[in-house]
Amino acid sequence: MTSLDRAFDELRFGTGHTLNLRALQPTALQAAALAERWLREQQVLGTAEALVITGRGNNSVDGYSPVRESVVRLLPSLRRRNVIAGYAEHTPGSFVVTFAPVKALFEAPKRRREKPGPVPRPATLQGLDEETVRQLRDLSIMSLSVLGVHSPTRLQLEDEMLRQFTVLSAALPDGADREALLQQAMLLAAEEFEAG
Repeated sequence: MTSLDRAFDELRFGTGHTLNLRALQPTALQAAALAERWLREQQVLGTAEALVITGRGNNSVDGYSPVRESVVRLLPSLRRRNVIAGYAEHTPGSFVVTFAPVKALFEAPKRRREKPGPVPRPATLQGLDEETVRQLRDLSIMSLSVLGVHSPTRLQLEDEMLRQFTVLSAALPDGADREALLQQAMLLAAEEFEAG
């Protein structure tokens, strides 16, 4: 890749929408976990497209890149789970990823072959800010309405709120202000539901 190509990539994606695994030099397992977490974060932040740089294995034995291969295996799985809408090889050592809408996370089919990642399963939503609970309730009402439930019972609404919270919070990064990011993700999902 020439320096001009790199400049165009930097202009198109910027550093905030580029994951450079080649520079981080993770193992194949670390690369898959890192890429999945980062791509999920990008989705809930409303990113349209991102660049994942794996390297092509020029300095590896037989030119084989275990990091690239782990990402190649990960991307179809993330597409099936509605995290990404698509992906394409950008260069022999990188991929452009486009993201599925956040509301698509709730439509993702359960797969028996894939092990579910660690998902927080709170017994209650009591610890959340009042505004977060209100947004969660509004989003849950929209989601149930799309499913044809226009007058949900209290139990249906509480179950849907817990489901929404579980799905969205699983994609949020640790350590940051997770509740603010959760509110941002819920606003984005609500906009997507309203847009149709």
